[in-house]
Amino acid sequence: MNEVIGRVFDFETKVFEDSRALYSNLATNGQSPKALIIGCADSRIVPEQILQAQPGDLFVCRNAGNIVPPYATQNGGVTSTVEYAVMVLGIRDIIVCGHSDCGAMKGLAGDPAKLEAMPNVVAWLRHGTAARQVVDSSYPDLEDGDRVRAVSLENVVAQLAHLRTHPSVATGIARGEIALHGWFVDIHNGQMLALNGETNRFEVVRADRPLPVAQPAAKRLAADFSYQEAAE
Repeated sequence: MNEVIGRVFDFETKVFEDSRALYSNLATNGQSPKALIIGCADSRIVPEQILQAQPGDLFVCRNAGNIVPPYATQNGGVTSTVEYAVMVLGIRDIIVCGHSDCGAMKGLAGDPAKLEAMPNVVAWLRHGTAARQVVDSSYPDLEDGDRVRAVSLENVVAQLAHLRTHPSVATGIARGEIALHGWFVDIHNGQMLALNGETNRFEVVRADRPLPVAQPAAKRLAADFSYQEAAE
């Protein structure tokens, strides 16, 4: 038997037993996660480990390339997860988390012809086209690993933009109830980078500095102005 799959036998006797009170509380009172994290399916990136989270702390959505398709009426796993997280669970912090050495981003940054045998992957990665075009136009001299890293970082920015098209998120932002976070895990250096919405740059997360936030929770009503003031 596969070694990893075989570990399931230890869940009841070890994992559950060691956290019986926690699981009992979750089973009785339901979940109330503190954040939604949309991350990559890459096996090296474990959201619960990064945030040192316990069961019940995080609502997690993982897919190739930490993609958030723009809102559409067609049903989709990411869209449904976002909608449920915000409207039912009342989540107020949403994180889009990319990472270094991402296979999906290598595909997005590279030659599309190499993906012809995987048409569904090609279609999925079209949601990252903006990131690739930004890199093509703004970082034209980057090659190989540096190019992939730039695409990966810009992809986090692009997916945050897509996230804002979701009505539940847009409404929460307007009310000042939702904060958006753009994160990037540097596997090679063991560092976490976070997007600073004020500087529009990624910064290394440090315990002695405030956590950079892509879009802090703050009430935003674009149409809230006085016509009288405009006339003056």
